[in-house]
Order: sequence, then C-alpha cells, then structure tokens
Amino acid sequence: MHPNMSTIIYPSPVFGPIHSRRLGVSLGVNLMPGDGKVCSFDCIYCECGFNADFRPHEKRPTRSEVREALERVLSERHANGEPLDVITFAGNGEPTGHPDFPAIIADTMNLRNRYFPQAKVSVLSNATYIHKDSVRQALMLVDNNIQKLDTVNDDYIRMVDRPVQPSYCAADIVEGLKAFNGHVIVQTMFMTGESAGRSVDNTTEEYIQPWLEALKSIAPEQVMIYTIDRETPDHGLRKAGKETLDAIKERVQRLGISCSASY
Repeated sequence: MHPNMSTIIYPSPVFGPIHSRRLGVSLGVNLMPGDGKVCSFDCIYCECGFNADFRPHEKRPTRSEVREALERVLSERHANGEPLDVITFAGNGEPTGHPDFPAIIADTMNLRNRYFPQAKVSVLSNATYIHKDSVRQALMLVDNNIQKLDTVNDDYIRMVDRPVQPSYCAADIVEGLKAFNGHVIVQTMFMTGESAGRSVDNTTEEYIQPWLEALKSIAPEQVMIYTIDRETPDHGLRKAGKETLDAIKERVQRLGISCSASY
C-alpha cells in the first residue's frame, strides 16, 4: 500500500506554531522521530497513517534536544513580543511513551513559567501509559491533560484504535482516568461507516450509554467530542453528523460535565 499523500508526519521535536480556532497560537512538541510514526495505538482514522507504512529510521529526540529546541523558540517569541497561547504535546504517536516524558514535562513547565506564564501546556494522549506513576504525576502538572476514550467496548477498540499491546483493557483505562481525581479532559472520536466490512458506528445507544456511565465515574473537568476531519488511512470511515454530536454533547452536559463538540 502506498502511504496516502495527504498523511501528516510532523517535524520533531518542535513544530509550528499553528493558529488554531479553538486554542489560539499553539506550538507543537513532537516526542517521536520526525521521519515516521511510533504509537501504542494504530488507529484506522489516524491522520499520520498506519504504523506499518511509516516506520521511522531516526531516533526519538532526547530530553536535552527537546529542551533546547523549545527554549530557542520560546525565547525568540518572547524577545520579539510574539504571542503564544498553548504548548501542545502531540505529533507522530503517543507522547507519554517517551522514556523521559516526566522529565520533559518538568523542563517544559519551567520554560513556560519563565517565558510565557499565561500559556497553557496541553498533552494529547491515548491513555495507554497512565498506569505508570511517573507518567500520571507528570500529567497532573499540565494545564490540559487530554486523554482518549473512544468507547468502553474492548472489541470496538481492538477493531478501530488497534492497541499494540494485547493486554489493553478499557475498564483498566477508566480506572486510570478516575485516578486523576477530576484533573483530566476526556476526548472521544465519534464516527460512522465501516472497516473491512464491519460497522465502526459508535454513535448508537449500545456504545453511548456505557460511555456516559464511565464519564460519571471519571468526573472529568471537560469532555471533547469530535469526528473525522482529515483524510483517513481507511477509506470506509464516515463523519458523525452535527445533529448526532450535538445530541451526545447535550447528554454529557446533563451529567453536569462541560462538553465541546468539533464537527
């Protein structure tokens, strides 16, 4: 299979800043190699493509490389009076999988406080490493601890998110999310369509009801629901409609949890 030309592989370790409608001026930090993808999930909707098509040859950036690159950009923007609203850990794979993730977060918080104390630090994660104490403690330090929970159905997650670890268990992830004691934002991808002849529609009651129950027990500070935005490596997937997302959003809000929807 030829990698899709619209696939996005991000530079490493720092990229952007990009101007995001939702977040403002956002500087990206990619803790994965700049020439490929390393992730504990292999989602069929990933904008970075399938893991197998983008095996990297470079190494992950080291803690000192991340710190130096970040300091260079932050000090320049500060000196030039250029704004910065968010520093976001995202990129070509799972940021919390970097062996020095906790130390990198400590460095980032120090640099943020020195140059842009008003800026928020966000981490976009698939929650596969939150069972590690050091990772959980680091995530407690960031402003926006954004963790993925597409459903609480293991079969669906194996089909769509495709965890690399066979031991993945949604119930364990929910327990891990509860351990943040409310300092967590849950992000959920909703979609319809099919993959390899099987439905991937997680907007039905069969999926929504148990997911809402899990949200009640997690009690996150916010829930972000979204749908497919860019071209996906699996072409049978379809966007969830605005009305569908709005109805789900309303149900989350009825639980007393703040919820945003991106169409």
